[in-house]
Amino acid sequence: MYSLRAFEFHDPSELRAELAKHGVESSAQPEHLAKGLFRAFEIDGISPVLAQFLYQEIVLEGGDAVIPSRAQGTGDRTSDQAPAIDRRIEGSAKILLLGTEYQLRHLAIRVRTQAEGASVAGGEIALLADDMERTLAAIGSENRGQVRIRETEFTWGRRTYIMGIINLTPDSFSGDGVLASGTQDWIERAVAHAEELVVGGADILDVGGESTRPGSQPTPAEEEYRRVIPLITRLRSRTHVPISIDTYKAEIARAALDSGADLVNDVWGLRMDPEMKRVIADRGVPIVIMHNRSRPKDAAQTERLGGRYVGVEYGDLLGDIIRELRAQIELGRDAGIRDGQIIVDPGIGFGKTVEQNLELVNRLDELRVLGYPILLGPSRKGFIGYTLDLPAAERLEGTAATVAVGIVRGADILRVHDVKPMTRVARMTDAIVRRPA
Repeated sequence: MYSLRAFEFHDPSELRAELAKHGVESSAQPEHLAKGLFRAFEIDGISPVLAQFLYQEIVLEGGDAVIPSRAQGTGDRTSDQAPAIDRRIEGSAKILLLGTEYQLRHLAIRVRTQAEGASVAGGEIALLADDMERTLAAIGSENRGQVRIRETEFTWGRRTYIMGIINLTPDSFSGDGVLASGTQDWIERAVAHAEELVVGGADILDVGGESTRPGSQPTPAEEEYRRVIPLITRLRSRTHVPISIDTYKAEIARAALDSGADLVNDVWGLRMDPEMKRVIADRGVPIVIMHNRSRPKDAAQTERLGGRYVGVEYGDLLGDIIRELRAQIELGRDAGIRDGQIIVDPGIGFGKTVEQNLELVNRLDELRVLGYPILLGPSRKGFIGYTLDLPAAERLEGTAATVAVGIVRGADILRVHDVKPMTRVARMTDAIVRRPA
């Protein structure tokens, strides 16, 4: 009696493993991979003429598309030649392209050929050809690059890395701020906490001196300096683990790097302090560029569950986040920041409602289109508390579930408070979903 299986592949490694089980040699796998992986491209803001051209071409390739009826025209879709394009259509359009990676790669070739003739939509199509090829390479590649930070080689995609949080604040949302007790031995306690995080599995220590919880007040640069610089100096003499400075202020970042920090975690993604991008470019250090739509007017508080954001609207959650992150990345690249320095963070909990945060975790893999390693920081966040009706101190299991799903969806770095248990969650999840190198 025969047996039948039905399944889908989420990334090339899964299909590659299945092909190997069926005896397909590695040299023969690329074409099978391209034909066996389904992709969907959404392209927004292009001319209706170009949208119509793409519609016709993907259908000729055997794929499909969804496009507003006003931009479709009336061409014959069944011939081997592209139908005539109605150039009277004006405005902008959105199109959803559906097909295998093989079909989309061939579509990119057809777009490139059309661009060389410059007969459709001028230079717009040449830019689109570049973006399509770059995107297919980014989402299909298992070799996602590496960077050396201090003495650690980070190879993206090989395993999940853990960033341990050290909050030097009296008002952290999670209740873990080192300064909360008001005692004078705060540096010693912070050093001890950092050493505990390293023993627990932290690959990076993230030092922050300003609370970013919903509704928090800004901390003056002088106070932030007083909190973070002495600790970074001490830590640098005690550990070789890379140290990150969690700040959006260029002067704090510069002082932290001078004191031994190795990378910068900017919750405003180069947008708050225009000098920050020049500091990063001059020093050549990694930068975490985070998406952030936080506004005080959208913050709501409850005594038991803490802060959250309400009433924040997105036209398309992931589409808007990706577009805004691209703009932030271009700010950095224009200043001289290299691609190998960039890590992106979708900003869980920053200007997003509970429902939007849940959706963001589940669709995290869509950020792969940017081509950069992804940092996810869900630890003890309000969306977990409001989902489970639990205060910050009781969100360990909710954080663990979010961490596991985040890894499945493509997170490269997890920023967490509870390093030891989350390291175990990450290692177990890696063992299930990542293929051995």
